[in-house]
Amino acid sequence: MEKITNEKQLVERIQHCGECLNKKFHCEDGKKAIVVCGGTGCLSSDSALILKKLHEVIKAKGLEGKVSANIVGCFGFCSQGPFVKIFPDETLYTKVKVADVEEIIEKDIIGGEVVERLLFVDPTTKAKVAKQHDINFYKLQKRDIALRGNGDINPEDINEALGDGSFLALKKALFEMTPQDVIDEVLKSGLRGRGGAGFPTGRKWQFAKNVASEEKYIICNGDEGDPGAFMDRSIIEGNPVNVIEGMMIAGYAIGAKNGYFYIRAEYPVAVERLQKAIKDLEEVGLLGDHILGTDFSFRCHIRLGAGAFVCGEETALLNSIEGKRGMPRPRPPFPAVKGLWDKPSCINNVETLANVAYIIREGADHYASFGTDDSKGTKVFALGGKVNNVGLVEVPMGTTLRQLIYDIGGGIPNNKKFKAIQTGGPSGGCLTEKDLDTPIDYGSLIARGSMMGSGGAIVMDEDNCMVDVAKFYMTFICDESCGKCSPCRIGTKRVLEILTRICDGKGQPKDLEELQELAHVVKDNSLCGLGQTATNPILSTMAAFPEEYRAHVYDHKCPAHVCKSMMEYYIVPEKCMGCTLCSRNCPVSCITVTDQPAKLPGKFIHHIDPMKCVKCGSCMSGCRFGAIIKK
Repeated sequence: MEKITNEKQLVERIQHCGECLNKKFHCEDGKKAIVVCGGTGCLSSDSALILKKLHEVIKAKGLEGKVSANIVGCFGFCSQGPFVKIFPDETLYTKVKVADVEEIIEKDIIGGEVVERLLFVDPTTKAKVAKQHDINFYKLQKRDIALRGNGDINPEDINEALGDGSFLALKKALFEMTPQDVIDEVLKSGLRGRGGAGFPTGRKWQFAKNVASEEKYIICNGDEGDPGAFMDRSIIEGNPVNVIEGMMIAGYAIGAKNGYFYIRAEYPVAVERLQKAIKDLEEVGLLGDHILGTDFSFRCHIRLGAGAFVCGEETALLNSIEGKRGMPRPRPPFPAVKGLWDKPSCINNVETLANVAYIIREGADHYASFGTDDSKGTKVFALGGKVNNVGLVEVPMGTTLRQLIYDIGGGIPNNKKFKAIQTGGPSGGCLTEKDLDTPIDYGSLIARGSMMGSGGAIVMDEDNCMVDVAKFYMTFICDESCGKCSPCRIGTKRVLEILTRICDGKGQPKDLEELQELAHVVKDNSLCGLGQTATNPILSTMAAFPEEYRAHVYDHKCPAHVCKSMMEYYIVPEKCMGCTLCSRNCPVSCITVTDQPAKLPGKFIHHIDPMKCVKCGSCMSGCRFGAIIKK
């Protein structure tokens, strides 16, 4: 690739790439372009094979000069993938299979006819929707800041990233702004860290800049470990160049020449695309020495994490990069003063850095026009759990939980009743129906006993047991505790023991008091953020659902019928058809036939022996008549 050595060459390259990208989207001379979602979710559902098949069919039908097919980043609407989108008409096909490729080429590309059976069907109106921007899931989103380029550009082609405007922000910073100007602009924008704590990004950069040192480091925290979270992974997979540019601007601002990406090894697609982007940018001269002919030099390095959740804590992350065991360090000194190899280091997470180029390119005032007074810009959420539209969303700060769950998320499956949403992962808390109109911002969520966190949002319905949910998160925390400090190492184990006892139907009234007290001890005395927030799910569920805890302890009943020790499967005689399907599916032969006639002639009602039942649920899931219930 041709080197870019000065500002003029960069502008020319961006303009040329922009023209090429524009041709891809608008497809002049009757040409068409096909893009296939290349996010991990769609790749796991054969989107790579779909792309391969597209290339094969295009070649077989002699269409190589008339249509192109490329991979792009995550479309976000994970429950409807894999996606195939056709330009210039912008027709979006959902749940595409390899077997659908021939029909797409024949009908759409050659015949100009939409393949209606592959269109998204609105669950409310039952109407088929052909355009992405007409789907409710996308209408309230703003997917052009942190998720810029996702679903549009090829993440493995830096020319498409340049055509989409990458490096215009770095050019502006290098040629029109001093390092202090950059920091002031980020401060003015109101950008706060998207990794969980929400510390003002500009202030963190200012601390690092003010420390005199010949060597400083920018570190991108990509160690995304919350259950159900995939925001940072998708951002890197979809547009690694945008994150690299944000890191470079941060490096210019604080005086750093080296940046480290710390990413867990379980993200191979993100790692591979990031490696390729770094290599390609080095080849064209946009990473390395004297970038664009200036005195600014910068290099990017990648370090793989081994999957330890605690390494998401910044000082544990530093230890891991240095080759030490991932355990937190006491603070002060803070990393901005004494960080990686005892040098001043600034640690930002992936989403934070993905916002930076937009701020510099478009201006702080424009960025700050989105959001609320104390939370500016947008936030990316991994929306999952008991919600119809599972996926990756980017919404302006201030969007309410109701809008997130019902307008974007499409509500609760099977018309079940909403019960709670867990935000902030294991460090966050559960919010209930009374909180649905809460705006999503840092202050509002904390005031209600939860937190923004990195962006996981798990929706729960009436079938979820909140005591069991608290136990799930505490089990995770116990597994992930590094063990360095006693409050976390010992305290979380004792908390889990109490929760396990309660869920096993062996809880005593004193357990509730001890659980509350111990949760505060762990919270107030742990060394790092993992332990300090470890008991948030317990405290929030005890506050929001005290009746469920009391039912478990005083009545030895699980109202949601989730805790197996306090639940049993029961065949409703009036509904039983006597079809024998349940008894044939039972792995332990605990279902017998009674002498009572069933609804079907010649058949008899069945009965489950609770003493033999292992509560696997195979009988209930297999019953076609709704005759088996939990009680």
